[in-house]
Amino acid sequence: MYAIAFLSSETEFWNRIGTMTPRDTIRNVAIIAHIDHGKTTLIDAVFRATHTFRENARIEERVMDNYELERERGITIRAKHCSVKWNGYLINIVDTPGHADFSGEVERVLSMVDSVLLLVDANEGPMPQTRYVLMRALRLGLRPIVVINKVDRPNADPTETLHKTFDLFIELGASDAQADFPVLYGSGLDGWLVRNLETDARTGIEALFQAIVEHVPAPRAEEDAPFLMQVSMLGWRDHIGRVACGRILQGRHRRGEPFVRTTTRWKNYDVKRGEWEVISAQEERSTYLWVTRGLESAEAEEVSAGEIVWIAGPKDIHIGDTFSALELESPARPPLDIEEPTVSMFFLVNSGPFSGREGRAITSRQLKERLERELRVNVALRMEDVGRADGVKVSGRGELHLAILIEEMRREGMELCVSPPEIITRRDKQGNLLEPIEELIIDVPVDFQGVVIEKVSQRKGELSNLLNARTGMVRLEFRIPTRGLIGYRSEFLTDTRGLGIMASRFIGYAPWCGPVLSRVRGSMISMDAGEASSYSLENLQQRGTLFVSPGDPIYAGMIVGENSRPGDLPCNPTKRKVLTNHRAAGKDHFVGLDVPRMLTLDAALEWIAPDELVEATPKSVRVRKAVLDVEERKRVEKRTAALAG
Repeated sequence: MYAIAFLSSETEFWNRIGTMTPRDTIRNVAIIAHIDHGKTTLIDAVFRATHTFRENARIEERVMDNYELERERGITIRAKHCSVKWNGYLINIVDTPGHADFSGEVERVLSMVDSVLLLVDANEGPMPQTRYVLMRALRLGLRPIVVINKVDRPNADPTETLHKTFDLFIELGASDAQADFPVLYGSGLDGWLVRNLETDARTGIEALFQAIVEHVPAPRAEEDAPFLMQVSMLGWRDHIGRVACGRILQGRHRRGEPFVRTTTRWKNYDVKRGEWEVISAQEERSTYLWVTRGLESAEAEEVSAGEIVWIAGPKDIHIGDTFSALELESPARPPLDIEEPTVSMFFLVNSGPFSGREGRAITSRQLKERLERELRVNVALRMEDVGRADGVKVSGRGELHLAILIEEMRREGMELCVSPPEIITRRDKQGNLLEPIEELIIDVPVDFQGVVIEKVSQRKGELSNLLNARTGMVRLEFRIPTRGLIGYRSEFLTDTRGLGIMASRFIGYAPWCGPVLSRVRGSMISMDAGEASSYSLENLQQRGTLFVSPGDPIYAGMIVGENSRPGDLPCNPTKRKVLTNHRAAGKDHFVGLDVPRMLTLDAALEWIAPDELVEATPKSVRVRKAVLDVEERKRVEKRTAALAG
């Protein structure tokens, strides 16, 4: 966390407000957009414009992305909020994730704000996640402020982007008031936003603050009414426990005062926004109160209506819980929607020969404890004990959602194995099998549209729209099963020479689409243990693509490469050239090896077959067969074939 120095103290700040009440000077707004459309970069410009930090403070880019993985991957993983002061107003800004796998964060934080800033890239236009987060905001009755970002980029078309955004509003059923949205143009990276591109000077972002003050309503709340708040986010603090975050809907609360925590749930989870019921109501007492000032949390003795606050005290807190004063009648509110997971995989203890060499070998009990800690704050995650002695089943919103968790566990020093991602199916009332379906949008050069359409069609994707931007790029829109996207991203980048862009979002469940084309190439499986030798690898690289280099440690059952043909290829990558005391008549043979394909965690999860595992350690990512012994593997294959027959 970074050191923050405000220009004025809290007392000086409220003195400048004069006769206005604190609630009238509060503005709560969230920034929503598709991934990489510039949300976090715009917040950097907001901090610079409001002089939130000292002049000599060292400020990094994307200061809101304060997790190591967020900085490395360039994406926002967890929603977080900050506050800035401008002309006597306190503006609470919530930064939300843009990737579809973390959209569960967006669903909850929208209940804390009174409006949203919808960022749209002037080059890409509205993308899948743009549609999703806008739909959520419109359903809550929020009136967005549209920001056309990156207008200085090549091929940017702000006018066409605005038209597409307006069409999206109408398509999603926006009211007349919502469709009459204010528009700003600019570049968050360069730190300027204007209302009129032709006449306004491109300096500063005063236009943004003016739009927020004018178009974002003050929190609608009664300060003199009994205390009421609904939990929208969860946090965890060591030595304190679980912490609840939400906006106070009415009243005031002082630290140490008692309140009632009420938990509700939908009677039929498949039909949300229907009937709900109260499952528990318990008297609690707050032990700590915090408010956010800049990026830091400041302890408070009393909080009032309209503020976004953190409250600690109850040991057991859930998303959607209601905190209310003891005298308030009928305090319960409907549960907050949390989308169900669509992808699952098994998290297993590392049973390989190298267990404990590169990290901390954990038991199944330790694995469950670590996942239970994650469940405290990651409410879109599910853990299920299916009776396996070596691990548990973990479900999430997508491959990336689970890959981030695995990467965090690796960096904590743990070793574990994970199975390939599997989709989560359902059955309708008639017993028909349903599977998750996604909307897939692909931008590729015109020359590659044929191969993309062919490959996506093989994976049961249906082309729903084709748009030619007449800039050499074409936009393809598909409806495709989630399982059709598993393992396709790396193949897509190869087919488009790295020039294609693909984005998807979950849109619902549909009838099972039948078998989907999976990986057609087999694996090169080591039959022996030792160190990989250049002599063996030179021969093996003619049979496929290698994953290892000379000198890498190998064990039996480990996958050392991808076979160029279907079916697995047993091999011995540790075999060395037989040396004699006789010199060969010709020149010494020069060994020329290609650079191996280094599998990242994401790439390994996409690549492995159903009978394979990814071994993740703090230092390495390996792929292996689930059953290492070759004879046992043959017996398992025979039993599987017999059951299938």
